[in-house]
Amino acid sequence: MGIQTQTVEYKDGDIVLEAHMAWDDSETGSRPGVLVSHAWAGRSEFEDRRAERLAELGYVGFALDLYGKSMRGSSPEENAALMQPFLDDRGLLQRRMQLALNQLSQQKAVDRSRTAAIGFCFGGLSVLDLARSGADLRGVVSFHGLLGAPDNTDDVSITAKVLVLHGWRDPLATPQQVVAFGEEMSGHGVDWQLNAYGNCMHAFTNPAAETPEIGMQYDPVADHRSWDAMWVFLNEVFSQ
Repeated sequence: MGIQTQTVEYKDGDIVLEAHMAWDDSETGSRPGVLVSHAWAGRSEFEDRRAERLAELGYVGFALDLYGKSMRGSSPEENAALMQPFLDDRGLLQRRMQLALNQLSQQKAVDRSRTAAIGFCFGGLSVLDLARSGADLRGVVSFHGLLGAPDNTDDVSITAKVLVLHGWRDPLATPQQVVAFGEEMSGHGVDWQLNAYGNCMHAFTNPAAETPEIGMQYDPVADHRSWDAMWVFLNEVFSQ
């Protein structure tokens, strides 16, 4: 039949979380599963469509929910208020990410031995923290993500491979922070790589990002290049 979608509810205590899952039901058997972690406004059509595009590539796409059912921001102020508790408590962020990975791994169509995660903006930080927490997955991809390290993973063994897709003019991830991130990953012995797109700002994959005065602007070329880079990376990590 083709690409199918389903809402998946799961819980963190009393908090109901709501994900969007996509898969191609014309394929039989299990296949790799890929989390999609949302930007600071919460799960939206943008992340849901990325999950569906992953399904078109032969994966199970799972657009997760960190905030809770119907918890979505509609302004920078609301978005920041939703995101800040997770920046203040990276353990909370890592737990919510692990819950989503657990849900993905339990899906019938998913080969639980082959999972990965991608994320955008705040979601980029989220998937990096999932890797930093020592989660059992093949790889993570951060699209214009925040890079600052948490303070609770210094002694953790990171097994996931890491790909960072970065706009060089991103004011939220400066060249100095990029260097610090590289040193962090190298210090953990991680198999990591970084693609930096010159003249690109934050949110370069989001067509709605048109505020260059604060460092956020869509770039169609970088959007295309970064998705292709992710595709090559996922092919690599899932083939091993």
